Parts: sequence; structure tokens; C-alpha cells
Amino acid sequence: MLFQEIKNTFEALKDSPISEERKADLQPFVDYIQSKVSKGKNVNLNFICTHNSRRSHLSQVWAQAAAYYCNIKNVYCYSGGTEATAMFPMAVKALSVVGFQIMKISETENPVYSIKYAENEHPIIGFSKTYDSEFNPQGEFAALMTCSHADENCPVILGCESRIPVRYEDPKAFDNTPQQAEKYIERSNQIASEMLFVFSQIKK
Repeated sequence: MLFQEIKNTFEALKDSPISEERKADLQPFVDYIQSKVSKGKNVNLNFICTHNSRRSHLSQVWAQAAAYYCNIKNVYCYSGGTEATAMFPMAVKALSVVGFQIMKISETENPVYSIKYAENEHPIIGFSKTYDSEFNPQGEFAALMTCSHADENCPVILGCESRIPVRYEDPKAFDNTPQQAEKYIERSNQIASEMLFVFSQIKK
């Protein structure tokens, strides 16, 4: 079962307004997932931003949880960057405050996190890596570009079947300000509501 706090977050976000313009931006994402589900194939999603530290991880984690919440099977979410840095601690915190059970399983400059969203599901493995890392799928996946910098600086994502921009504003802009925690949660909730919208459109 999905952890109750995460379920409560989805329930609270169900009616979050998403503009028609944004829904149009997300439609290719819906279409890609639907095409895979309709053919009974795995849905491999690689969320990409420059440093694989904030938006791509938030998107990866929320997409995996939303797929589970909407009962869409065989969805496998990954993330990567144009360079590897580290998953930013405030992104970790923004997920933990809404019920993800997060355990740091390596103490390095680029820590590895176990991120659980349900009692009996395999945890998401969170750490910073390049989008073409051997950890990520090498073919038959969609590349979801979560930031404009990565989108503009990666003219080619080798192996991807579909390249889809789903850009988000970077909460990094509020680092070391009084609004930091609030803005990370705000961005996390926006991503959660949009991932919920996407997966709720899928016909099984």
C-alpha cells in the first residue's frame, strides 16, 4: 500500500488547477505512456535536468508514486543530468515531509538514498548521475526534460524514443533565503499534481 501521508497529498492535490496551456505541454507525456500501456510494454521514463540534483529527482519520485497510486503497471522511473553532482538535501527533505521514507545508504559527496513510497514496493534509488549512466535505460525510454538548460544543451539523447519538455522553475533560486523550505515544497507539490494528472489520464 502507498504510504498514507503520500496518499493524503495526492488526495489534496487532485483538484489543483492546471492551465489548459500546461495540459497541452503534458499531452505528449500522456500519449507516450498510453502508447506503451496499450501495447502491454514497460514504461521507462528518464527525467533529465542539468545537475540531477533537484527537479529531475522530484519528478522521478513523484512519477513513480503517481503511477502506483493510479494503478498503472510496469512503470520504471529514472533520472539523470548533463553532469553528476549530488541530490540536494532540501529536495530530500521536501519529499520526506510528505511521507516518503528516505534512508541515506552511502555517506559520500554524492550520497545514495533509498526512497520508499509503499510498504512492499522496491525503493527508488536516488543519487546524482549523468542521463546516460549505465544505471539508466539505454534504449526504449522517454527523455523528460525538466529544465530549459538541459533541454537546450542536450541536442541528442541517445537511445530515447521520445524527447518531451516538461520544464519546471528551479527552486535553487531560493537557496539560503527565508523562503527556501516553502519554495521547495511548493515546487514538489506542483510536480506531484502534474504527475498525478498525467497518470490519471491513462486508460488501462
